[in-house]
Amino acid sequence: MFYYLFDFLEKRFDFPGAGVFHYITFRAAMALITSLLISMVFGKSFINLLQRKQVGETIRDLGLAGEKQKAGTPTMGGLIIISAILIPTFLFARLDNIYIILMIVSTIWLGLIGFLDDYIKVFKKDKKGLAGKFKIMGQVGLGLFIGITVYFHPDIKTKVEIPLELAQKMDVDKVTKIIETDGQIHYMYDRKLPNTTIPFVKNNEFNYSSLLAVFGEGMRKYTWILYILVVIIIITAVSNGANITDGIDGLATGTSAIIGTTLGVFAYISGNMIFANYLNVMYIPNFGEMVIFIGAFVGGCVGFLWYNAYPAQVFMGDTGSLTLGGIIAVFAIAVRKELLIPVLCGIFLIENVSVMIQVAYFKYTRKKYGEGKRIFLMSPLHHHYQKKGFHESKIVSRFWIIGIMLSVLTIVTLKLR
Repeated sequence: MFYYLFDFLEKRFDFPGAGVFHYITFRAAMALITSLLISMVFGKSFINLLQRKQVGETIRDLGLAGEKQKAGTPTMGGLIIISAILIPTFLFARLDNIYIILMIVSTIWLGLIGFLDDYIKVFKKDKKGLAGKFKIMGQVGLGLFIGITVYFHPDIKTKVEIPLELAQKMDVDKVTKIIETDGQIHYMYDRKLPNTTIPFVKNNEFNYSSLLAVFGEGMRKYTWILYILVVIIIITAVSNGANITDGIDGLATGTSAIIGTTLGVFAYISGNMIFANYLNVMYIPNFGEMVIFIGAFVGGCVGFLWYNAYPAQVFMGDTGSLTLGGIIAVFAIAVRKELLIPVLCGIFLIENVSVMIQVAYFKYTRKKYGEGKRIFLMSPLHHHYQKKGFHESKIVSRFWIIGIMLSVLTIVTLKLR
């Protein structure tokens, strides 16, 4: 809203200093600061409200050190994160930007699913919460919405630089002439293709239709179905991965902040024609606005971590964890970096995989030997290390270190091909 206000003041009254709101970096910094203030200052008041309403976590007896002390800790703190993301976004982002609209819808959509799950657990005293099939239905529904919008919306496209000779032969409506301050001219060609990025590969663009072309060129027309399926799988997997990771104080929050910072780097580069051309990555028009959203996201996570770090004064609950994972997934899809998710979200991946391995091996051994056996002392993986006697703050710190290493490796893919 501030963008439109100060744009009006600048154009109508030549208001001094109003032009600074045209700079994405300034608005992103303001979104980050505002998000931190909301989550840290107003977060405390919200935690006190949760305590008065006795919105406490019910702890299952898993035989883990320190778990009894966590009983009654306020939950549903994900509402703090969601507020800290949405309010700065509404204040500082351009709300007519299709990417911002997608992120707002995703945040509210998964926030509602997580809130319903927490509400059933806390107020209905049902430890199971929302039935798994309804969670999946909600995630699939969001995947359908995101997949269809990204694939078909006319404003979601990429641009590639082409030489003057080729630009003169192209449809004039699809070529944009950009002149830099030093007089250098670029001719950018609009593309509406389901392209993504293959990490560590030179000339690393990949078109999803190529997968169907092996069955015949006529199959390319069904690319939209394949693309939507991929989007659904990614959103479901990453949101569930974040949900599983949220098992000890600060782990999911800190990991999400690290991932969000990395996505912010990709957003800034992909939305800036000069940097995108220099690094030979896809230039995505109007995507720079997403730096404001991700600034609010990181600020919300860091501010919430003030109260969620060991010993936690509040838990985010499914309200927060499902939302954080979904935001990361949708953002990665929008910036055309979804194939980097196994690296960037490696912590979420290994937590997910550890559960799958544990369950599969237990069922296999029970069927074969009549008694189920386990590979890990307990899954997800962070509980395995708790069982081995590691303090949870040490587990979290080491997972963060691994997360930072994975984020650096993800950024390195910009040049290492």
